[in-house]
Amino acid sequence: MNDHPENRLKDSASPYLRSAAHQPIDWHEWGAAAFELAKSEDKPILLDIGAVWCHWCHVIDRESYENAEIAKIINEHFVAVKVDRDERPDVDSRYQSAVSAISGQGGWPLTGFLLSDGKPFFGGTYFPPEDQMGRPGFRRILLAVADSYRNKRAELERAANSLADAVSQAEIFTGARADFDLGVVDAQINSITQLFDIKNGGFGRAPKFPHSSAIDLVLERYQQTKEKHLLAMAETTLEKMARGGVYDQLAGGFHRYSVDERWLVPHFEKMSYDNSELLKNYLHGWQVTQNLILRETAEGIISWVNEVLSDQDNGGFYASQDADYSLDDDGDYFTWSLDELRAALLPDEARVMELYYDVEARGEMHHDPARNVLWIARDATDIGKRFSLDETTVRLTLAKAKGKMLAARRPRPTPFIDKTMYVSWNAMFVSAYLEAARVLGGSLGASCRNFALKTLDRMLKEVWSETRGFGHRIGGPALEGSLDDQVFSVLALLDAYEATLNPRYFAAAQETMDLAMVRHGDAEGGGFFDRPCDAAPMGGLDVRRKPFQDSPTPGANSVAAIALIRMHAFTDDERCRAFSKKTLEAFAGIAPQYGLFAATYGLAATLFAHHPVQVVIT
Repeated sequence: MNDHPENRLKDSASPYLRSAAHQPIDWHEWGAAAFELAKSEDKPILLDIGAVWCHWCHVIDRESYENAEIAKIINEHFVAVKVDRDERPDVDSRYQSAVSAISGQGGWPLTGFLLSDGKPFFGGTYFPPEDQMGRPGFRRILLAVADSYRNKRAELERAANSLADAVSQAEIFTGARADFDLGVVDAQINSITQLFDIKNGGFGRAPKFPHSSAIDLVLERYQQTKEKHLLAMAETTLEKMARGGVYDQLAGGFHRYSVDERWLVPHFEKMSYDNSELLKNYLHGWQVTQNLILRETAEGIISWVNEVLSDQDNGGFYASQDADYSLDDDGDYFTWSLDELRAALLPDEARVMELYYDVEARGEMHHDPARNVLWIARDATDIGKRFSLDETTVRLTLAKAKGKMLAARRPRPTPFIDKTMYVSWNAMFVSAYLEAARVLGGSLGASCRNFALKTLDRMLKEVWSETRGFGHRIGGPALEGSLDDQVFSVLALLDAYEATLNPRYFAAAQETMDLAMVRHGDAEGGGFFDRPCDAAPMGGLDVRRKPFQDSPTPGANSVAAIALIRMHAFTDDERCRAFSKKTLEAFAGIAPQYGLFAATYGLAATLFAHHPVQVVIT
């Protein structure tokens, strides 16, 4: 039981911030009040950026921010500010750049030390509470920073000013601009091909992320050239992921990434934006290959989202599901011991599932070696041969046993579901569900279509303004919309118009795109800034960023270019085509070097060069 009152975060709209309400720290949300307080009390700012789904964010919370002695140091010497990176991606992106420049590290939790004007002078990611293996602990760092702020202020200010200038210069994209050249896509395809893991699928080494835009770019290039190695790259990657532990074999849906090269052991959080883009990957893969496991995986994503990650009554897609129920487990909700499997199934079912999912007495989880990640180790044919069973019998056993295992899993303590609904991520899922409706058809397709339109209608009703476009969040206090919120919503609106021919969707797409060009666009240099021109000041790192990389979602400038190209196809408005070209040219000089992390740029460049196909029925 806490012997101190809840802090001011108890009333926050963010579940991540509310989770810190019991901590003995005088936390502030990001805003002018915190900076004014730091200035008036002459204190540096301690900035913590994290997310409700982030395991190490909760670790530093428990080890340090819930530690009474460390909290006392923070309250005495700092103004503490906590930020939800999902709620404020604009804040996160700027301080990620700065802290990466300081420490060579990025990610979450992000720990920054700032002057009262917001300029950072030191930072890192996770710090242990005490000195460990030759590394200083958080307590020592806090005291050292407080001492430097009192006694070496001029040095800190010089470092902060120098860093702020460097971050600002990095955002200018010096040398990025070049004439549009479709050869950029050739360079990207070559880079992606070189990174392809022939044995395990995917790109690069562990840890392995899906890179959904790269998969779509490879499939798009295959459709043009029919080069078989491109199809093999995409199909191998999609099938290996679908058979791996990175996919929830019982309920459907993908975890965020794999810690190993084989897609076996994931970080277990499930993100909305990963699953929307992977849904499109599997739909496209099914269309091209007719490989049944790809269709089944797409249907599995939809099934999980419908049950867990959506507001089926009102419309809307939730943000994420956490990896763990508590800090004392690591994906225990999703993993199985051999005894748990045998307790849930009949003996004949258990022997089949033990082989199918490679469940043994010793599993893959380091924190509890008895726990197994479920992955498809053998197919039905192999299992049939092993037990002298026909394939049909094996498949029936698999289906029945999966149902029993899922039913046995449901009563377990369930990882937290963040029911915040962010506009850009909802728009991505609207597009994915409308794609599913078109590709899958039938009753499942119809339900996807209906739910996508229900969600889009809710977005238009609750968070769209004729003067500002879309906000950032459905429900809760209003948040200024980012470039992502505008351009992903334009694509969703165009998809809805194509699906329904309802002119109000097209009109909203036009108005939103026009607003984005005026409020976010760079008419002189090309491209778009992440924050609107009239956004509230952000202090020391108030640099104007043009988001380009596909990390973790498709790059917003490339998405904007795609939206403009599609708008031009509908309207013949040369302004749209000219702005799309200028946007592509703004990044043409650096796109090749980003390769895998700029695949959405490759998709935009391909669409620009080949123009969308129009079919007119008279």
